[in-house]
Amino acid sequence: MTEAVLRPHAEHQFADELALLAERDDRPRPPGWRLSPWAVTVYLLGGTLPDGTVVTPKYVGPRRLIEVAVATLATDRALLLLGVPGTAKTWVSEHLAAAVSGDSTLLVQGTAGTAEDTIRYGWNYARLLAEGPSEQALVPSPVMRAMRSGAVARIEELTRMPSDVQDSLITILSEKALPVPELGTEVQARKGFTVIATANDRDRGVNDLSSALRRRFNTIVLPLPATTEEEVDIVARRVAQIGTSLELPETVAGIEEIRRVVTVFRELRSGRTADGRTRLKSPTGTLSTAEAISVITSGRVLATHFGDGVLRPADVAGGIVGAVVQDPVSDRVVWQEYLETVVRERPEWSDFYRACREVL
Repeated sequence: MTEAVLRPHAEHQFADELALLAERDDRPRPPGWRLSPWAVTVYLLGGTLPDGTVVTPKYVGPRRLIEVAVATLATDRALLLLGVPGTAKTWVSEHLAAAVSGDSTLLVQGTAGTAEDTIRYGWNYARLLAEGPSEQALVPSPVMRAMRSGAVARIEELTRMPSDVQDSLITILSEKALPVPELGTEVQARKGFTVIATANDRDRGVNDLSSALRRRFNTIVLPLPATTEEEVDIVARRVAQIGTSLELPETVAGIEEIRRVVTVFRELRSGRTADGRTRLKSPTGTLSTAEAISVITSGRVLATHFGDGVLRPADVAGGIVGAVVQDPVSDRVVWQEYLETVVRERPEWSDFYRACREVL
């Protein structure tokens, strides 16, 4: 069944690695955890076990950040992953939940329209009207289910939720209990329960967390990849994983186009060329690692179905223009200046320059 799913959950996609780590893991495990903090870190960052088994990395970034995140989950505080779009906040959240509790599906998606019952609980109104308030009429939220089972609850885009909905978490995080006054009872969290929330750094000022709620979280800021090679490695890994899921054949010479796309995005978002000699205007879009992955994946599909299977500049040019030119007026000017002052001056990028000019 899992093989037919377009994107399996982390605990299913990497079930073999998780099972192997659990079998080899002889270190202390916090109550309710499937793995020790050491094994959770190995699962996320990759490594070689004492018997020579290689665990693939799920996240490429500073080791200390992941160690602090994992250590936070072993305390009584919740974890807030903060960063600009495309810094793998959701990805890290999913894999942490899969490694700690074996279930990454207890998820609340935050939006401006998220209601309080999405965090707390709701009711089956047909049964409520017929029977009155009862356990059978109650519809538990993912957070309540996580409390009952001692698992990790995930909350995406916390700062997009209205402030009063955010604050419904305060009692849950401080008292580890969720009152149900209609039934005259409460749900007390079992050992292993915790919350991992994510927030977009660019959403500051939309629905800022109250000081009371912020104190319940330990905040980890996930950075953009530090170097070009690190980002190329991340993009190559994710593109390969997505290609396998889509059952795409191997594409020839993809790594050079990945490096070129990553270089373009890094230069435009930093506002200067890689050598530091030329200052650039930055577009309005994020141009994150996630966008680079999307551009290369789309290019692979074009090369497979409309080309000769070799990833070429023409296959990625349209995706790059679409990612850069979010505002048809200001971003178009930024992109044209970059093409003429940077790309055109690089002889080894002449084919890329021509391809981009054709789709502009």
